[in-house]
Amino acid sequence: MWFTGIDWADTHHDIFIIEESGQKLTSFRVPHTPEGVAELIKRLEVVCGPHDKTAMACIIETNHGLLITKLLEAGFAVYPVNPKTVDRKRSASGAKTDKIDAYLLAKHGRSEFADLRRLSPDSPVIAELKALTRDQDGLIHSQTRLVNQVTACLKAYYPVALSLFSKVQQPSTLQFLQAFPTPQEAMNATPQQIAAVLKTAGHPKAQQAALKIVEQVHQPHLTADAITTRTKARLLLALIRQLVPVMQEIATYDKEIERLFLTHADSHLFSHLPRVSKRLAPRLLAEIGDDRERYQNAASLQALAGTSPVPYESGNYAKPHRRYACIKPLRNVLQQFAWQSIQTEEWAMAYYQRKRREGKSHSVTVRALANIWVRILFAMWIKREEYQPTIFEQARREHAPRAA
Repeated sequence: MWFTGIDWADTHHDIFIIEESGQKLTSFRVPHTPEGVAELIKRLEVVCGPHDKTAMACIIETNHGLLITKLLEAGFAVYPVNPKTVDRKRSASGAKTDKIDAYLLAKHGRSEFADLRRLSPDSPVIAELKALTRDQDGLIHSQTRLVNQVTACLKAYYPVALSLFSKVQQPSTLQFLQAFPTPQEAMNATPQQIAAVLKTAGHPKAQQAALKIVEQVHQPHLTADAITTRTKARLLLALIRQLVPVMQEIATYDKEIERLFLTHADSHLFSHLPRVSKRLAPRLLAEIGDDRERYQNAASLQALAGTSPVPYESGNYAKPHRRYACIKPLRNVLQQFAWQSIQTEEWAMAYYQRKRREGKSHSVTVRALANIWVRILFAMWIKREEYQPTIFEQARREHAPRAA
């Protein structure tokens, strides 16, 4: 068997190959180009042969990207490791080069091979669903940033606008602000003009809302000077022109994610969970996946999700702490789902309240609740059975004396 450490970068990749005995075989660098990747694959095949590629263990500090895709397509065994792994194996001098990093990766693969998990690619539907949901999360973050900027802008010169509607990002709010970007324009508008704008945005009660808006804008409220009003109104319109297309794209992502989610055989397992929304269910499926061989047990999934605590002991000091090395999107969706579940699940609410009475913070409590949910999700996922509250309650009562 051979162990190949690959230190990847944006422009090039350093390679270090050692034999099973630990003897260096070769080292080289290839550029991050089609020709460079082809050369890498060719040189790996020279070592292991075209029919024994799984004996070439490629150890690398990432689990995605074009280089990973090409290695998997070529048939090589890829073993991703945490980037901190190499840092902990450096010599006392702290020397660091790309070649040294590649050597340390190969050395780690040889010494800790039994503990490494081979990367298995997601099924096509899961891979696409995971990419779509994560990309949509990025768009949602952009929307949140723009909404916060719009809110701050309105506070600077047009605070009364924030009291006219329940949400800044709803269509009627944005349509109104585009039509009347200053307090003076809103005050000069007639109820009929405002109602027409709201009706265009799809407001269900445009006429009644228009009368209320006219009444509110004519009441005494804070106003800015002419220069501030003029400059901030320009900024407001610029921000709205950025926000509207982002919101439209998020809506199109929702439709495509829902369509893809419903095509998967496991969709019913997640869509029937308590308080799961149209966004949480696809994300749970995408992040957990459909490969039943990927996780050794529920503890493996808990570790990857960052819900299980990490023990820390030194002398007389002992205190578990939060797990930082985890899959962040998986951790986020599990904690969001756990928080939503307390709205309908009595046991979840009772657990949350008990932990809070013990002095735990909200975030720690939700993470602990998510840790329990991971065990439930893993069991139903493995058995391909939908969540049944009665089954869980019965198991909880049976194991209550031994449960933490």
